[in-house]
Amino acid sequence: MSVPAAAASLRIGGLQPFTTIDYPGALAAVVFVQGCPWRCLYCHNPHLQGRDTVPAGPSWATLRRWLVRRQGRLDALVFSGGEPTLDPALPAAMREVRALGFRVGLHTAGLSPRRLRAVLPLADWVGLDVKAPLADAALHDRITGVRGAAPAVRTSLEALLDSGVAYECRTTVHTSLLEADALSRLVDELASAGARHVVLQPCRPLAAGSGMTPTQPDPRQFADLQVRFPPLAMRTAA
Repeated sequence: MSVPAAAASLRIGGLQPFTTIDYPGALAAVVFVQGCPWRCLYCHNPHLQGRDTVPAGPSWATLRRWLVRRQGRLDALVFSGGEPTLDPALPAAMREVRALGFRVGLHTAGLSPRRLRAVLPLADWVGLDVKAPLADAALHDRITGVRGAAPAVRTSLEALLDSGVAYECRTTVHTSLLEADALSRLVDELASAGARHVVLQPCRPLAAGSGMTPTQPDPRQFADLQVRFPPLAMRTAA
């Protein structure tokens, strides 16, 4: 079976063949796309940051054949990363997945609103990572390792909420980076923006020498925040 050239160039850094937590309510696989310009202090996939790194995952042609064999067994394929929206082959790959009968999920940090808007019509569900209060540029810069990205994330959030696509706004909570006041401001920001699916998740850094230790959101603070914003949820496994 031939593979369109546009999809064939997708740089795949890895594959998770089965997951129940990366697309809510669906049995899914996750394809990790190589490349991300951010250097988040708690990055879970630092090996995927380099766009020029030789991808360790399968080719798109191999992955597509694997998906064909799993029709009727899996519900969805999630594109994660890295930052998948930065790969020019992503739209074609998403179309291929839809044509095979799978739902399409997308994990993104919202760093390119233009690219996100281009693929929203191809997505059935989006998980948007919001790292810090978007009004706190200094804190956002500190966590992501780049300067001036918060306005782009705000624009992406607005585009996602306006799109009608099912979504989840997720925030990784490390108490040394996102203190109680900052987390409270972030939740208030998301509520004011109209987000109704917001999840706090634990920090599980993998980068050697990062100095970051795993942490869980504080259950007491979570309970207080949930009183103010009942849609808030907490994930116990990342």
